[in-house]
Amino acid sequence: MTETVNLRTSSGGQILVQCLQVEGVERAFCVPGESYLAVLDAFVDAPEIQVITCRQEGGAAMMAAADGKLSGNPGACFVTRGPGATNASAGVHLARQASIPMVLFIGQVARDTRDREAFQEIDYRQMFGGIAKWVAEVDSAQRMAEYVQRAFAVARAGRPGPVVLALPEDMLRETATPPVLGTPPAPASPSPNQADIDHFNRLLTQSRKPLVLCGEANWSDSREQLHAWCESHQLPVAAAFRCQDNFDNDNPLYIGDVGLGINPALRRRIESADLVICLGGRFSEIVTQNYGILQPGGQQKIIYVHPSAEELAAAPAVELAINAGMERLLSVLLDESPPEATAARSSWVESARADYEQWNSPQPIPGPLQYGEIVTWLREQLEDDAIICNGAGNYAIWVHRFFRYRRANTQLAPISGSMGYGLPAAIAAKLRFPQRQVICFAGDGCLQMTLQEMATACQYGANILLIVVNNGSLGTIRMHQERNYPGRTSATDLYNPDFVALARAYGFHAEAVAETQQFASAYAAATAANKPALLELQLPLEALTPNLKLSELSKLSNL
Repeated sequence: MTETVNLRTSSGGQILVQCLQVEGVERAFCVPGESYLAVLDAFVDAPEIQVITCRQEGGAAMMAAADGKLSGNPGACFVTRGPGATNASAGVHLARQASIPMVLFIGQVARDTRDREAFQEIDYRQMFGGIAKWVAEVDSAQRMAEYVQRAFAVARAGRPGPVVLALPEDMLRETATPPVLGTPPAPASPSPNQADIDHFNRLLTQSRKPLVLCGEANWSDSREQLHAWCESHQLPVAAAFRCQDNFDNDNPLYIGDVGLGINPALRRRIESADLVICLGGRFSEIVTQNYGILQPGGQQKIIYVHPSAEELAAAPAVELAINAGMERLLSVLLDESPPEATAARSSWVESARADYEQWNSPQPIPGPLQYGEIVTWLREQLEDDAIICNGAGNYAIWVHRFFRYRRANTQLAPISGSMGYGLPAAIAAKLRFPQRQVICFAGDGCLQMTLQEMATACQYGANILLIVVNNGSLGTIRMHQERNYPGRTSATDLYNPDFVALARAYGFHAEAVAETQQFASAYAAATAANKPALLELQLPLEALTPNLKLSELSKLSNL
């Protein structure tokens, strides 16, 4: 955080930017609009805040969400009213479902024109009320600092998430003398009480087949504690959907992810566990496998720990619910929970890890390009702190299954299943960590949702590696079509551009890869180019997933 800023009589836009300095904002992602010109003007006098001009508001909001995920401090995004706000809503929904702190600032019509359906007018409380933690409109420059401070505090607190502030354009021009604001306090973190810790330890002591499930809580400050505690008790650890970087995947205790395309052996293991300890996540549709596991009536007892009391209240019936931050909980457990004899659990852990190792080894797929082998090659070549990004689509199944995330904050993937996230996320990651390797995987359909942000990457020198997996189809939807309406293909075939030529037009180094053995040399050329790079992997539609062929699915559907 920055030091205290002395706020003087200023316009609403100037006060807002000064507040961002106080909140430690280093980067603001935006698409400029006339509704917040006073803020853009104020940024001129705040060069320590880098303003990133994006090509579409959805991409800007996704970049802000990714930045919030990596830093733990709310990502900041500015968009204009009406169309700008509606475009940005994709990033707000993404941040909500992934519990990412961000603040979306939206230019708003002037106060004297409200409620007349003025040009591009929207009631943002109604629009964002279901997906943001808090939505407000700043009616007075005098109260700007109050609103901004609260917005950042709400975004960080409990279960982190997005906050939306609307900014009437005339309010941004009026002047005021706001109160002086100091460095914001750290978010409150609830601590477990002794009775809960005693109950927790009794359940763990009685368990013979326990399992830890790590969710989307920010583990940056408590990951080492998690490793130490799990190792002391020999507890196998699974990651919730797209939360694989919460625990070192090379650690013998790691047993896989509970997401789309789950390892069937892992699902059976969860169902047969006698104790599941859920830390910092949600009982979402994906994690519960369409509400088929981790539900009332299962044979396992469930301990659920979350920093938000509201999330605990919304959970299914559990044996023990604890309102606590992860760092507070693990500190107490490490102090008060002595290591146990692990012989009774050793075979449980070893067999779970063996299942993961087998699942983590790629099998042949149709065609000359073995996508799983390329992902496996990358996991051996990349630095441990390399950041892997992706959007949504079947192509991501290979990444989640065969890559290994070893460090915290190395996975940027949309828990909401939003297409188009990978490229904006990769740009935000490279801007925050320019010395780290950043790899983006995108399907041909997924990439074209936000493809124009390639220009943003070039403009700001974000030298990412973009790997586009091209099968000429919206493969995930085609898969569901074949399952539910076999032989009746509709709307899922794609006419694609020449991705290599298009990338070069933007300023990328680019190359197509048709066979597995071509990838290593193409990768070397891409990393040596000293500019953003794109590698196009040409994959046949027949290879729907690592273990599913299109022709096999069609035959099964016709039975």
